[in-house]
Amino acid sequence: MNGIFKVKLPDNEPVLSYAPGSKERQEVKKALDALTASEVEIPCIIGGKEVRTGDIKNCVMPHNHGKVIGRYHQAGPKEIEAAAKAAGEASRQWAGMSYEHRLSVFLKAGDLLAGPWRSTMNAAAMLGLSKNVFQAEIDAACELIDFFRFNAYYANEIFTEQPPHSSRYTWNRMDYRPLEGFVFAATPFNFVSIAGNLPSSPAMMGNTVLWKPASSAVYPAYYIMKLFMEAGLPEGVINFLPGSGSVVGPMILPMSDLAGIHFTGSTAVFRGMWEAVGSRIASYRSYPRIVGETGGKDFILAHESADADELVTALLRGAFEFQGQKCSAASRAYIPRELWKTVKKRLLEQVAELKMGDVADFRNFINAVIDREAFDKIKGYLDYTAEASDGSILCGGTGDNRVGYFISPTVIETSNPRFKTMEEEIFGPVLTVHPYDGRKYEEVLELCDKTSPYGLTGAVFARSRGAVARAEEVLSQAAGNFYINDKPTGAVVGQQPFGGGRASGTNDKAGSILNMMRWTSPRAIKENFVPPKDYRYPFMQEE
Repeated sequence: MNGIFKVKLPDNEPVLSYAPGSKERQEVKKALDALTASEVEIPCIIGGKEVRTGDIKNCVMPHNHGKVIGRYHQAGPKEIEAAAKAAGEASRQWAGMSYEHRLSVFLKAGDLLAGPWRSTMNAAAMLGLSKNVFQAEIDAACELIDFFRFNAYYANEIFTEQPPHSSRYTWNRMDYRPLEGFVFAATPFNFVSIAGNLPSSPAMMGNTVLWKPASSAVYPAYYIMKLFMEAGLPEGVINFLPGSGSVVGPMILPMSDLAGIHFTGSTAVFRGMWEAVGSRIASYRSYPRIVGETGGKDFILAHESADADELVTALLRGAFEFQGQKCSAASRAYIPRELWKTVKKRLLEQVAELKMGDVADFRNFINAVIDREAFDKIKGYLDYTAEASDGSILCGGTGDNRVGYFISPTVIETSNPRFKTMEEEIFGPVLTVHPYDGRKYEEVLELCDKTSPYGLTGAVFARSRGAVARAEEVLSQAAGNFYINDKPTGAVVGQQPFGGGRASGTNDKAGSILNMMRWTSPRAIKENFVPPKDYRYPFMQEE
């Protein structure tokens, strides 16, 4: 069957509006009611079988942390060993299955999610992660659907790519093998799409996977796992291991069959994983492929020619959508002082209009941050700023965790370009602005490049083409995803492959053929139809 099937280049999944009276609005509200009224028990899933360990943790709504919506069984050493064994047992059959059949599983998952599963997955993201309906739609539905469809397309392109030339009497071909061993997928809390992509992209290339979802996001991750199973994923290909990172990671990383790591999370955790692998590199059957997308301190830099209204919208959306809990969220801004006078007034007026509360109330733009740990961390930065002499809180700066983990959207102004909240990743609804002398644009470009150790996303706003060109040149390593007159969030699969360098990761570009290539170990095969029968070459003949 190989070579017959051809995946067509897909279109991006349309984003539904959820406007009053729309069918999708009615469906997601019904799903919200159903999930809120129930309490799901979430097992480990190993070799396609549900495994209950009895070591149970609660899944709660971040915006109403007294409400339990699920209870999950944590994987321990026994379950992790069983999952590695199940992955090994499934690997030969999965790798031997034609790629058309492998890709069909995920193409079906995409169609199921686009249709009957859409409202449930969105509702799970809203309740489990405190996303408003639009943030859930673009993440849990559209982006995850796009990952399934575009990755299948890219995988097909890889599998069908063959050497363009063979010399006389020979045939050259490429065999795209899976890695030798399993892939460890460790996924973050903030994006359902990433949680679905990290285990599924290696699986499309024929690998088996051990998947540990973030503990604060087990609830929507379980629905992804159920979607995979509904789509016909064979047993043992992806093994679902909710549990403590301090237990799961240290057990998996030393295993000799570890062939790859697909990670999204903090820079510190990723560096620790890399060090753990490096310290025992001789113990693995092959060098593990390590792919990671980590932190960011993402910027918006405005030139004095920038449009004020466009800049205000980018600042507000870029900093405060999903409470700033995006590795791409706008966290620091550099704005010329004269322009800042206008932008400041309009920005504060619009931030004051933002409503905050429960995700079930569709009037709310702001919801809760993910958990108490995040709340306390963000609040610590706000408390620091309140006492600082070189930074001032213009709006927000408060938090309330009595019912949910709510942090008010906060704008900080500082005269110090090295102020704490200009340099450190906060991962919350906090934007720090440094007004600068517009005549020093070149200096501020250099400052922006050197302020942060990260290199994930950034944006420049200018109507002057010369200013844009100069920013693109100076900031060439400052952002793996660079935006011109647009907010630095919202990369679309198939349009802006996502990832950054420096302390932001390996820049393997999720949602592109570059990422998919990381999960195959190509074998070049040369067949000689008429082999020589004499070792002598013509040059060896006598005159």
